[in-house]
Amino acid sequence: MKKQRVGILGTGDVGKALGRGFASRGCEVKIGSREPKSKGPGEFVTFEEAARHGEIVLVCTRWDGTENALKLAGANNLAGKVVIDATNPLKYVNGAPAGMERGFSDSGGEQVQRWLPDAKVVKAFNIVGNALMVDPKLPGGPPTMFIGGNDAGAKQTVTDILTDFGWETIDLGGIEASRVLEPMCWAWVMSAMKTGKWMQAFKMLRA
Repeated sequence: MKKQRVGILGTGDVGKALGRGFASRGCEVKIGSREPKSKGPGEFVTFEEAARHGEIVLVCTRWDGTENALKLAGANNLAGKVVIDATNPLKYVNGAPAGMERGFSDSGGEQVQRWLPDAKVVKAFNIVGNALMVDPKLPGGPPTMFIGGNDAGAKQTVTDILTDFGWETIDLGGIEASRVLEPMCWAWVMSAMKTGKWMQAFKMLRA
């Protein structure tokens, strides 16, 4: 992977896992937060500073905080950049996920692209738990990450990152592919809740 500046919006488990992944590849990572701290897999700064810093920026917020985080980051600071959207528009009841906020006529990925009209948004990393996002070790070979986005060059950049992180990548087309990718997250959650096995990922098998 090319060593580059990476900005991450969100200090939760997803942001920290991906921050560690990029830092382990020699990238300069800054993680954006409403309340910047100094401990973590990189420097903790404001959302705006993380957005300005990153050549590539990842959106790793919980869905109900995504719009505000992007406002604080500043759409102008993300214009022309590859923005990886790892969010899922999940509804929560009593602190637990309880279904999807959006269905098949719109998606969180498309909303992020509308909020950031001049950014190159790619949906990725949203169909697996944070423990497997970097260097997944599962029987049967590398798992499959499905992605979607409107810019071919941005998707190639994300594919190169995923390859370095240990994933096979399948491009499903434009950002509207998020309408399929986000329900895949919910299928992943339902399976994990039923079996108690959270170390799982999807794999495309072909003849």
